[in-house]
Amino acid sequence: MDEPDRDTPAGGGLARLRRGFGILPGEAGAVVAGFLFFFCLFSSYFMLRPVRETMGIAGGVKNLQWLFTATFVVMLAAIPLYGAVCARLPRRRFVPWVYAFFIANLLAFAFGTRVWPDDVWLARVFYVWLSVFNLFVVSVAWSLMADVFRPEQARRLFALLAGPVLGGWLVPQVGLTGLMLLSAALLAATLPGVGWLFGWRRRAGAGHEVPADVASDPASDPANPVGGGLWAGLALLLRSRYLLGIGLFVILLATASTFLYFEQARLVAEAFPERTRQTQVFSALDATVQALTILVQLFFTGRMARRYGVTLLLTAVPLAVAAGFVVLALVPTFGVLAGVMILRRVGEYALLRPGREMLFTVVDPETKYKAKNVIDTAVYRAGDAVSAWVKTAIDAISGHPATVALAGAGLALAWAALGWWLGRRHETELVPQETSRRAAAAGATTTSR
Repeated sequence: MDEPDRDTPAGGGLARLRRGFGILPGEAGAVVAGFLFFFCLFSSYFMLRPVRETMGIAGGVKNLQWLFTATFVVMLAAIPLYGAVCARLPRRRFVPWVYAFFIANLLAFAFGTRVWPDDVWLARVFYVWLSVFNLFVVSVAWSLMADVFRPEQARRLFALLAGPVLGGWLVPQVGLTGLMLLSAALLAATLPGVGWLFGWRRRAGAGHEVPADVASDPASDPANPVGGGLWAGLALLLRSRYLLGIGLFVILLATASTFLYFEQARLVAEAFPERTRQTQVFSALDATVQALTILVQLFFTGRMARRYGVTLLLTAVPLAVAAGFVVLALVPTFGVLAGVMILRRVGEYALLRPGREMLFTVVDPETKYKAKNVIDTAVYRAGDAVSAWVKTAIDAISGHPATVALAGAGLALAWAALGWWLGRRHETELVPQETSRRAAAAGATTTSR
């Protein structure tokens, strides 16, 4: 998959294509494997997302804050279980086991929707489960990528790894049960890529030419468990200003997302009372986000990261969202809201997510798999739950959408300032690591001579 470039017209064209996307010789196979991994993963999740949004409305827009709170409670219960499995299983086996668990869940939900298709409590359980599922499977996937790629490779390549998705239009064709079975099959299709990526890690990724002090650490080998206690991820988070900064960044992201999400649910429920039409609207928004995300990832994100670093990725979107909130305060219509939602989600998937994951390439394996997971799941959902109740309180006090929008704008500006600090801090951590790795590589070359 990673053949050297040949001095032929075809080979020259391939070399130019690689250079255009910042892919060095020996990296193309990992990029393709990572892209296909995320293609299947996000397809598995996003085909169910419009159904989740419709189920949330079915339970009542005024009850959404309870679903957010239930999601946070389930997250808290799942964290020690996740920590126990992560501490005991080698990383090569840990990732497939986590995904196999969620595949079994999807099969159970497929059975449940077949037997009780209109049960409101099943809809609520599925809403909470999918809100947990999407954060866990995506967090584990990015932990894998942060483990496999070196920091310098992550800056060039992470923008290319997120794949496109299928749409909610499949619901009328295969039904909800069929959709869940297809989602389970796509999630299962990610499993072969795990072993291949860990093999490439040793040949040309983060496990290649590492400094002797890092190589001697048993946790650096994917064949060994990460170790640590059940709550090690939380302990690591609380001991590090860097990780606390990432956690606060995620809370501010969740707050902006929740404010917009509640407004979206309210306006869609008012404009489209029929459930099938609601699903179609959510699917159309998702399709627009997906198409724009792919374009931005392929042609802009990598170039921005290589030229300006992770700092720009972490500040540009919050500033744009702050401007969107101001416009929404002035013109509180569904069309404007849809535009701001699309801007926020495209920015999150194409810029913020790769940027956030680059922050974890400079930390140890236990932090990558445990502290990162706490931030991506429990901290994120805590931000969701708290901001949901804050939004409900603002609505009760003010009753005017502009108040929420202006509050969101202020929080987005703080979010941008924190993104700038994290980006600068990452750069200071990255330089010593790259210097150490290059020194180790130079020493290995000298010894071989």
